[in-house]
Amino acid sequence: MHLKFVSFCFIILISGNFQESSYGGHLAGSDIGYMQSGVCVRYIYAGLFTSYLSPYFSEMPAPVYFSKSVLNEDRNAYFSCRQNRGRGVVSVPKKINKVLVANRGVPAVRVMHTCIDRKIQTTAVYSTPDRLAHHVAVADSAVHIGDAPPGESYLNMDKIIEAALKSRADAVHPGWGFLAENDEFAKRVLDAGLTWIGPEPGVIRDMGDKIKAKEIVEKVNVPTIPGISMVNTEEDIIRWLKEKDVAYPIIIKAAAGGGGKGMVKVESEAELTRALAQVRSEAQKSFGNNKVLVEKYIERGRHIEVQIVADKFGNVVHLYERECTLQRRNQKIIEEAPSPSLSEDLRQEICGKAVALMKQIGYSTAGTVEFLFDSATQKYYFLEVNTRLQVEHGITELITGLDIVGIMLDVSMGKKLPFVQNDIRPNRWAMEARLNAEDPRTFSPSFGRISRLHEPHGPGVRISSGVYEGADIPSYYDSLIMLVMSAGADRADAIRVMDRSLSRNLRVEGVKTLAPLLLSIIRHPSFIAGEFSTRFIEENMRDLVATFVEADHEDEALKVARFVAEISALGPQAWM
Repeated sequence: MHLKFVSFCFIILISGNFQESSYGGHLAGSDIGYMQSGVCVRYIYAGLFTSYLSPYFSEMPAPVYFSKSVLNEDRNAYFSCRQNRGRGVVSVPKKINKVLVANRGVPAVRVMHTCIDRKIQTTAVYSTPDRLAHHVAVADSAVHIGDAPPGESYLNMDKIIEAALKSRADAVHPGWGFLAENDEFAKRVLDAGLTWIGPEPGVIRDMGDKIKAKEIVEKVNVPTIPGISMVNTEEDIIRWLKEKDVAYPIIIKAAAGGGGKGMVKVESEAELTRALAQVRSEAQKSFGNNKVLVEKYIERGRHIEVQIVADKFGNVVHLYERECTLQRRNQKIIEEAPSPSLSEDLRQEICGKAVALMKQIGYSTAGTVEFLFDSATQKYYFLEVNTRLQVEHGITELITGLDIVGIMLDVSMGKKLPFVQNDIRPNRWAMEARLNAEDPRTFSPSFGRISRLHEPHGPGVRISSGVYEGADIPSYYDSLIMLVMSAGADRADAIRVMDRSLSRNLRVEGVKTLAPLLLSIIRHPSFIAGEFSTRFIEENMRDLVATFVEADHEDEALKVARFVAEISALGPQAWM
């Protein structure tokens, strides 16, 4: 034992300058310095330590072996730290056996489904009101992380990482929302020796800052909306408007914002002071950063986003685009793929720009590049990069046949993308409707217990649900309870399937949902014709509400009462 221990200490002393070895790898002393928190080194030490000393201890962690055959199988995966110098990237692939999903509801269940397919165990985290939630039942194990407020539970980094270690998970998937685009959380996951299923912390940080992201985007010649980044007072905005001859309306955005939060449209100078103060306040509360930027507001714009997947070997592939124009309060409620707005030439151009940008920033796993498309001028402008799994990723999966969550898992384990760009050939049209527990007339949240639930089914339907009949909808979190997706040979087919799903197969009682509004939208002549903008709901709300088709439990009770009355009056019928 003494000889082995001395040998181990000697290895530690000389490890600052790894030389070319029989493994075929080379790590110089300078490489050790920029590897984030020495994660690569820790894994090597862990393997050597447990290999040498584990026979002499009764309880040791499982060794991480760096065998010659494994390293030679794909040496680039193990030594790509050098290729990603300065990005905080550490690529030490290992098999993922258990994933903690740092989320709740729909996103948590969605990630768990792929893990089930892959025979990977999952750990759920839950707050006190979520103790009987659907995602808790789906997971193999669950850990309570705090009380209802998100700051005490789903935003509490310490408790989530502690839960991962406690449950013996070896990876963390953030889903979407909560901590999914928090670079500090990603870094802390890696520092804890866990695998982060997402892009590198440095990329998340850079793309989360809209001002810095815009600077990077301009370097790769991706068009950006005219705007000003350094905004301290309304006088800065007024000066910019005059110097650049920009006319109202404009939009003020939180520099660290996202998800439709921290954005205010300004129609005139009289609204400027109030709007600037409002955005600064929202930005500070939601993102802990009150920096803002101002851009020209594109009237009647359309929201186009490109789905990207990438590995850690520089391979970046787009899975084509999605149309996400239909929004309420700057948040999407209906998406479709492909977009009915783009010509084939423009589609290839936008997707190509998205790939170029993601290569420039060294992106890996799954992400989305969002654009604002001006259909009047046929020009498009960069909006932002979403460094996470998108809510609407499912419709891209429907048209391509790929599992994007599965790709994220594979990339996080150091695997290369198993396809190239020419292999991606969408062959269907797909749509998604977000079923939120909200009043369809006012968008006010509707909370309570789901007393009855019947999910849509049938050909061309896919459901991603986060609830069950009898589940409680707490007031503390996002109101999304289900994603209803439809697919067809073309757009008309996809609309027909969605109509059937929302009007004939879906039933939710106990809480209000957006179902009546969603059905009115897909039946509107302008939507069917593909003629709409981000202002569609705002401009057509009165007409949409007028066509609501709603049936509540009171309607059903009246039907039953009428039937009983008829039978009582007429007596038993022949058909009975």
